[in-house]
Amino acid sequence: MTLANVLLVDDERPFVETMSKRLRKRDIDVCSAHSGDDALGLLETSNQVEVVVLDVKMPGMDGIETLQEIRRRFPLIEVIMLTGHATVESAIEGMKLGAFDYLMKPCDMGHLLEKVTEAVARKRKQEEKIIEARIKEITARRA
Repeated sequence: MTLANVLLVDDERPFVETMSKRLRKRDIDVCSAHSGDDALGLLETSNQVEVVVLDVKMPGMDGIETLQEIRRRFPLIEVIMLTGHATVESAIEGMKLGAFDYLMKPCDMGHLLEKVTEAVARKRKQEEKIIEARIKEITARRA
């Protein structure tokens, strides 16, 4: 059983390949995209992704713009921002826009796994609350 379903989004292909291999060795199911547009397209067609690990600096749609679209279209998916070009401003902006956390590249694998595990737990808890609310709503209608 996999621990989590992660979408890794970064325009640096060697980084994506290396991180994907390292995450898979730790029972994380990984898919990848190399741009914000590609990531959104994947999310449209897959309902498996629980956490997006998203690079901030990418050509075209950057990480902040991609984060905004993910939060708008897929509000339950957690997003961990990742960058080698961190600024205090982009970190604050990402957190204000609903990022789960913000990590620097190169990121310690143990720390990333810890954050992915926390993000998955939060997403699953939110889903459980939604299911419980729906069950209460259905049973209240029948009463």
